[in-house]
Amino acid sequence: MNAPQASSSAPSRWSPPGSSRIPFWAYTDDQLYQRELEAIFYGAHWCYVGLEVEIPNVGDYKLSHIGERQVLMVRDRVAPEDRGIDIGIRVVENRCAHRGVRFCQKLQGNARSFVCPYHQWTYKLNGDLAGLPFKDGVKDGDCVNGGMPEGFELKDHGLTKLRVATLHGLVFATFSDQTEPLQDYLGPHVMPWLERIFKGRTLTLLGYNRQRIPGNWKLMMENIKDPYHPGLLHTWFVTFGLWRADQKSRMVMDAQGRHAVMISRKNEGGQAAVTQGVTSFKAGMTLHDDRLLDVVPEPWWRIPDPSNPGAEITPTVTMITLFPSLIVQQQVNSLSTRHIVPRGAGEFDFVWTHFGFADDTPEMTRRRLRQSNLFGPAGFVSADDGEVIELSQGGFRQWGEGGSTLCELGGTGTEMTEHMVTETLIRSMYAYWKKVMAV
Repeated sequence: MNAPQASSSAPSRWSPPGSSRIPFWAYTDDQLYQRELEAIFYGAHWCYVGLEVEIPNVGDYKLSHIGERQVLMVRDRVAPEDRGIDIGIRVVENRCAHRGVRFCQKLQGNARSFVCPYHQWTYKLNGDLAGLPFKDGVKDGDCVNGGMPEGFELKDHGLTKLRVATLHGLVFATFSDQTEPLQDYLGPHVMPWLERIFKGRTLTLLGYNRQRIPGNWKLMMENIKDPYHPGLLHTWFVTFGLWRADQKSRMVMDAQGRHAVMISRKNEGGQAAVTQGVTSFKAGMTLHDDRLLDVVPEPWWRIPDPSNPGAEITPTVTMITLFPSLIVQQQVNSLSTRHIVPRGAGEFDFVWTHFGFADDTPEMTRRRLRQSNLFGPAGFVSADDGEVIELSQGGFRQWGEGGSTLCELGGTGTEMTEHMVTETLIRSMYAYWKKVMAV
């Protein structure tokens, strides 16, 4: 399936040069949003669908989304001769080839095959059509009534099968046959940070959070590419020193500016001068349960510095954004993926999958679960993000066509930086977005 291209009649009303002032209509225009689905989510991009650990056994499946299309991530049978080459993970669209029915309603489960409830068309785990009632008609004496036309072949009427790529337990899929190989798509600047968390480790599933946020899907990508706000918006971060503007930090992106990593290290002791005048900083705030700040350094935190051969760094936080739909979070001992599922120009679902590692001690598992309370829909930190995204969307709607956001902290360029007083990652994403969307 070829990647849909942005229409040649695309709106060209992005009047300011560069990508540092994003017009409000980029968040509110319904026609533009439909084109985003086609050119980005259903086009030549790899989209996250889940973790391998979520479907450990043959027949296990998980309902997921790419854009607004429902897909199934499935663990298929693998022939003995293909073991070691084929890990058996398939992604198929949750849409019957007969009448377009979404045949699967359960979020997760195990099945020997998939059967559409409407007319009982039956599909193998890999999406091939296995059979259907009355394919050869119904006998009535010497006659046969009905049946599919001559030349009807099961092999021509399977489910839509997506290309699948996996990376150390992460599962991605694409509708397009033009999408570059996954490792090329991610690029050499981002790959070391994914491998730092996932390579050589067996994941364990700790749980989920889900929420629906009344804002444009790009706002969540922006939020996690924005180091400016955490030490200002989030009382938890600035008060307890988990994220402050003076911390040793780095902003990394791929060559096209679509993916990024925000990397930072918690300061050791002392009150930072950057808290003075910051209204979210609460000097007298204390915790009833200080185990939420029970941070234990882990050996894998230390990594050879990709930009400084021979040196090492030990970040306490890495926030990885993989365009268009995935955020991978390491915030001290808390680990999660966050999946963005658009639901229209002004709304998206946000699915958190919290995970740990198979060799974690019971104490570390409890620590990860406790620290996950900082995040998720009601998290002491992340609740702020959901609220401010809703407030942003309301501001865009009330102004209309003429307004734009200002995104010029650190200048108007799109270069990587060694500090967090910048909005360069947001500018870089929109520079890429403009090319894809031909605006």
